[in-house]
Amino acid sequence: MNISILFVCIHNSARSQIAEAFINNYYSDKFKAESAGIVPGNLNPLVVKSLNEIGIDISGNKTKSVNDILNTGKSFDYVITVCEKEAAEKCPVFPGNGIKLQWWFLDPSKFTGTESQKLEEISIVRDEIKSAVDKFVEEINL
Repeated sequence: MNISILFVCIHNSARSQIAEAFINNYYSDKFKAESAGIVPGNLNPLVVKSLNEIGIDISGNKTKSVNDILNTGKSFDYVITVCEKEAAEKCPVFPGNGIKLQWWFLDPSKFTGTESQKLEEISIVRDEIKSAVDKFVEEINL
């Protein structure tokens, strides 16, 4: 049976989508991830492009609401928030018995500059999330 994970951030447009993609693309034999946002926004097209650069396609993903997932009655083994440290108080507390973790990453929607500058910053966050996911999986030690 797979370990279930819910990744949560503010808009479900970038960080939580990235974390979900890494789990489901690299560790789907032991984990199943979903993601949601407090106030779902639009999928960040530069995040889609950044993941495409490393062979992961999330272009068909939709943003989802934490409330919608709550209303399904699903439970998760882990609920991991991936908000900015400064916005941690806005990240919701998800009910249930799942283990709650907080990971902090910069918000790609706040990056400024040219498209290539934003992509460069997003790739840093993407790689930080990949490292956190890899470390998490290693610590679970399945």
